[in-house]
Amino acid sequence: MTAEVKMRSDFVVKTQKKTFLSRRAREGLKRIIIHTVLIVGAIFLMVPLAWMVSTSLKDLGAVFYFPPKWIPDPPRWGNYVEIFRVVPFGLYIRNTAMITIADVIGKVLSCSLVAFSFARLRWRGRDVLFLIMLSTMMLPHQVTLIPQFILYRELGWIDTFLPLILPNWFGGPFLTFLLRQFFMTIPLDLDDAARIDGASIFDIYWRIILPLSKPALAAVAIFMFNGSWNDFFGPLIYLHSQQKYTIALGLRSFQEQNYTEWNLLMGASLIAMVPVLVIFFFAQKYFIQGIVFTGVKG
Repeated sequence: MTAEVKMRSDFVVKTQKKTFLSRRAREGLKRIIIHTVLIVGAIFLMVPLAWMVSTSLKDLGAVFYFPPKWIPDPPRWGNYVEIFRVVPFGLYIRNTAMITIADVIGKVLSCSLVAFSFARLRWRGRDVLFLIMLSTMMLPHQVTLIPQFILYRELGWIDTFLPLILPNWFGGPFLTFLLRQFFMTIPLDLDDAARIDGASIFDIYWRIILPLSKPALAAVAIFMFNGSWNDFFGPLIYLHSQQKYTIALGLRSFQEQNYTEWNLLMGASLIAMVPVLVIFFFAQKYFIQGIVFTGVKG
């Protein structure tokens, strides 16, 4: 009897081991397939960027070789210097940086203040105003473009940076909603404890909520930086003088004036991409945390 029980026990153990190994093998195979698909997709998406880098380092005649020569021999690093000689690209970068920095600061401050009010304070009509704010997300930007242009023209703001900066100091529905959802994950007990210690509403906002909301603030800053740095439509409408051009307008103007010099155009486009890539590379951790609303830890 004992031998029969032992045999059954050994059979069960072996069956469990085989099941575990087969399940582990299936999970390993699934992981390999997923990673393979992701790597192939990443390589496919990197081809345009690789072509841009390769083209920016070629002579003009080598751009149109077929089949294309991916590695320039020799690489022409002087193309990047030539860009700044042909067009005032440094001026475009300075203008874009000024507008972008002002936009990011204004958007983060204004949206966080409004989101703090919607998420942490109790006042009459709060929910109604929040719904009204969200409803403005359904309003296309093109609908308000002409009234805004007429208003800015009457104020004398056309061909200045003000139409591109000041509106961002008055919040925005999507980023306000993003911050409000994150603020609501922070326990209200922290506010009550701060009030007991004599903290004002602004102290709670500045010293408690903002330090705990770095992931969401980083997400807002990256969204705003990317949108403002690459904005083409706004500067096209409001800026007329070449001395006030941003990078997007500068690239378009360069393409119209030197449409055959693809090596210089690709080099200028690559320079325009670098700040966005650098910002995202160093802030991607906070960006991902802000998007998935991780809340408070510890």
